[in-house]
Amino acid sequence: MRAARIRRGMLMATVAGCIVASVTAAAANTVLGLPAAPRQVAVTAKELPELYGENRRYLARAADAARRMGDGERARVLGDLASPDRDFLEVSADGDGQAVEVLGDLTHARRIAVLVPGSDTTIDTFDHLGSRHGSVAGGSRALYAEMRAVASRTRVAVIGWYGYRAPRTKSRDTVTQARAQEGGHMLRRQIHRLRGINPDASVALLCHSYGSVVCGDAVRGMDRSAQSALSGLAVFGSPGMGVDSADELGAGVPVWAGRGSRDWISHVPHARYGLFGETVGFGPDPASAEFGARQLPVGESRHGDYLRPGSLSLRSIALIGVGRGRQVSHG
Repeated sequence: MRAARIRRGMLMATVAGCIVASVTAAAANTVLGLPAAPRQVAVTAKELPELYGENRRYLARAADAARRMGDGERARVLGDLASPDRDFLEVSADGDGQAVEVLGDLTHARRIAVLVPGSDTTIDTFDHLGSRHGSVAGGSRALYAEMRAVASRTRVAVIGWYGYRAPRTKSRDTVTQARAQEGGHMLRRQIHRLRGINPDASVALLCHSYGSVVCGDAVRGMDRSAQSALSGLAVFGSPGMGVDSADELGAGVPVWAGRGSRDWISHVPHARYGLFGETVGFGPDPASAEFGARQLPVGESRHGDYLRPGSLSLRSIALIGVGRGRQVSHG
C-alpha cells in the first residue's frame, strides 16, 4: 500500500509540474509563412519516386521560407532533410513538424522495420537528439546497417517514423495516452499504406520510450488482416504500453521488451491511475516478468543508447527487424 501511494504521489507531482511547461512549449510551436505540406495519400510502388521527389522539393521550399523569416537553424535542418540522397514518405515543417524517412528499397524489401520514436522528437531533432544514434534518422541508419549485416541475403528496409505529435518530456502529454491514441491511429494508417506499396513484405514495429505506448495503441486497434502483416513487436526503454500484459495486445504477434540497466526509465512509476478526471501512467513495465513479453537483451543501455552502433541492444533489435526472433530468445 505504501509503495502504491508513493507511485501515485510521483505521478501527481509529474503532472502538476508539467502543466506550465506544456503550455509554454505549445505557445512556441507555430511557424508562419511556410508552404503547405504535401497531402498524405496512398501510393503504389510505381508512384514512390514521384512522392519522394515531391517531398524533397517541399523541404527545399520550406528551408527557403524559414531562411527568409530569419530562422537560420530551422532552415539548416530542412535543407539537410532536402538532400537528394534522402527519401521521405511524409513531411511537414509546420510547428514541431513531421518526417517519415525510408532507408532501402521499400518496393522490393522482404522485411520492413518501422522505428517509432519517443518524447522530444521534432523535425529539429530528427537528425540529432542528444547524440546521432539517439535521433530517428541516426538510429534508423544504425538499424539499417545492422539489419543488413545480420541478414545479408535478405532485402530489408527501415522506416524512421516520426509520424505523430510526440510529447515533450516536460509536459503532461508524456504521462497520458492522448498523443499515443492519436499516434496509434496514424501508425495503423501507415501500415495500411505500406501494404499497398509492398503487400508481400513482413513488418516489424520497433518502439522506443513513449513510442511503445503509440505501438501498443496501434496494435490493439488493428484488424486481423493488418496484424497478419506484423512479424514482431519490440519495445525498449518503455514507460508502459497502456495494457497490463502482452496478452492484452491481442495480436498474436511475438512481443519482446527490454530495459537497459543504466536507463533512467527504471525510476519512472510503471503504474496507471485515474487523476484529475483522466488516466495517467501506462501500466506495468513491459520488461518485467509479470508482463509476459519475451526478453530483449539490451545490456547496460542508457535511455538514448539502444541503437548505438556495436551495442548488444542494436543487434537484438535488428534481429527482430529481420524476423530472427529465435536468435534473440536464445541469446
